[in-house]
Amino acid sequence: MSEKRRTLLIVEDDPTLLKQMRWAFDGFETVVAEDRESAINQLRRHEPAVVTMDLGLPPHPDDVGEGFRLLGEMLALTPSTKIIVLTGQHDRENAVKAVAMGAYDFFGKPFEPDLLTLTIERAFRLHDLQLENFRLKQSQAAPLSGVLTRDPGMLKVCRTIEKVASANATVALIGGSGTGKEVLARALHMLSPRAKQRFVAVNCAAIPENLLESELFGYEKGAFTGAVRQTPGKIESAHKGTFFLDEIGDLPMSLQAKLLRFLQERVIERIGGREEIPVDVRIVCATHRDLKELIQSGAFREDLYYRLAELVIEIPPLRDRDGDAVLLAHAFVQRFCRENARPMMNLSEDALTAIESHDWPGNVRELENCMKRAVIMADGNSITAEDLGLVPVEQELTSLNLRQVRDAAERKAVVRVLARTNNNIARAAEVLGVSRPSLYDMMNRFGLKKES
Repeated sequence: MSEKRRTLLIVEDDPTLLKQMRWAFDGFETVVAEDRESAINQLRRHEPAVVTMDLGLPPHPDDVGEGFRLLGEMLALTPSTKIIVLTGQHDRENAVKAVAMGAYDFFGKPFEPDLLTLTIERAFRLHDLQLENFRLKQSQAAPLSGVLTRDPGMLKVCRTIEKVASANATVALIGGSGTGKEVLARALHMLSPRAKQRFVAVNCAAIPENLLESELFGYEKGAFTGAVRQTPGKIESAHKGTFFLDEIGDLPMSLQAKLLRFLQERVIERIGGREEIPVDVRIVCATHRDLKELIQSGAFREDLYYRLAELVIEIPPLRDRDGDAVLLAHAFVQRFCRENARPMMNLSEDALTAIESHDWPGNVRELENCMKRAVIMADGNSITAEDLGLVPVEQELTSLNLRQVRDAAERKAVVRVLARTNNNIARAAEVLGVSRPSLYDMMNRFGLKKES
């Protein structure tokens, strides 16, 4: 296995200096950006551990405003990224301000490449230590602690995850977008014997088809234009750990045969290579799509489906999880109040009713975003249905009276059983587990007459 190269983002609009920096920092996997917008795009795409950036950026390179704006946005997006700010030699005031905002360090220009390289090396080491510390904390926490539920169906899913974690079988998680498939996949990994190894995830729907093959299988130097060095793929980088294929239903047909061969042989070939590389990895996949329907339409290989679906776990949508929407809403409000330094807020009665009545097509992710927006935008300490952007539903608490709920359930059961038994009172009483007189009493109470 090749050692994973460390990604360094260089934000610099001077082409000459940029060329010198790329040459000086050849030991790193360098990606570049020349303005704020391209820097944010590179940050999202590559998630570099370390960034070097000039404060003077287009459209006003003589002003530091754009640089400080970029610094703030990068720290908000990836707080763990170590950002080294490059400033003029006599611009100590802005350098100190940058460090106060959260920059890792600063260097005056012109800089000594060897000294800056040492600083970058230290930044990478610190990032790795903090990442390892986070992983240790995560491994010590209960793997399923991120799943908050009281719903019997979802609790059954959690018990299933615990049961199958120790097996080496491929697991398919089937559920709508936002139901928590990746959370469960990570829990499966943390409960497995591979917990100390890497969990590597790829979203098949988020990567263009022409890039997905190289992302999965890697490539050799010179395999295509721009392939300047040997690069292992995500499957290879998950060796000994768990590889999570999210939205497997969107995997292009052209790659399904190659993935099938890997699942059968457990070897890969990088693009442009001829060497078969053995990879020991557990596969977990997920999709919101109906794979059997895709098979019928010819969009998914049946043999690949049976390789992936050795164990299938279906995750219920939020609308089918009784009480979970409100339970999660309270938890999200508490979390976002802490994160946004707001006094603790509560959900009003109309908000609770609206949450219970909403279908949540986006599931937990939609609910989470809704609660975050409400915590930020609400004026007072009480969040209303209007703050949530949901239509208020008229429902008094008295409609949840236990006697009324019980009567409604009993009436429904009696009606169904009488229909199923063709109004045979003796048989209906037996099925319902009551005496015939008790059944007659219930029929009178509910206004149900025995059909002659």
